Amino acid sequence: MSELNSPALSVDTAPVVVATAGAYERLRILTTCKTIAMVGLSGNPMRPSHFAAIYMLAEGYEVIPVNPRYAGETILGQTVYASLGDIPPEREVDIVDVFRKPSDVPPVAKQAIAIGAKVLWMQLGVVNQEEAHKARTAGLEVVMDRCVKIEHARFFGGLNLVGMNTGVITARRRIV
Repeated sequence: MSELNSPALSVDTAPVVVATAGAYERLRILTTCKTIAMVGLSGNPMRPSHFAAIYMLAEGYEVIPVNPRYAGETILGQTVYASLGDIPPEREVDIVDVFRKPSDVPPVAKQAIAIGAKVLWMQLGVVNQEEAHKARTAGLEVVMDRCVKIEHARFFGGLNLVGMNTGVITARRRIV
């Protein structure tokens, strides 16, 4: 028996990749969904989650902070909840925006499904295929490895707010 056909030799297959929402879907989500529960929103103004929340609030979205470290306090004038399950049921959540590491996504995805959220949005660097599959199976749309603030700015012209619209047409560096 050849080595390739040996039952002792197992062939690992790559995991099935669950595609994230495409540009059209992200635009539709940001146009129709106006309430965002930000899981991992920090009270530290230097953290990306804080900046994203400021931007989304300024753009007319309702932002619900979720962070057990600040539960009961306020961030940006909004009451902070320890978990998605602690958000009062009368406050419908459209998007659950995850500012946590990929290994922290499973309980968040489970709670997002339980509260009836429409979208599970995982921030830049946050990819969890298994939880994305579970969320999609439960009827949620899924966005992974994308920043809600950057995507909004891309579609609605806010990239210049962070210096990205520099007036430079090329990425080639000038030699002085």
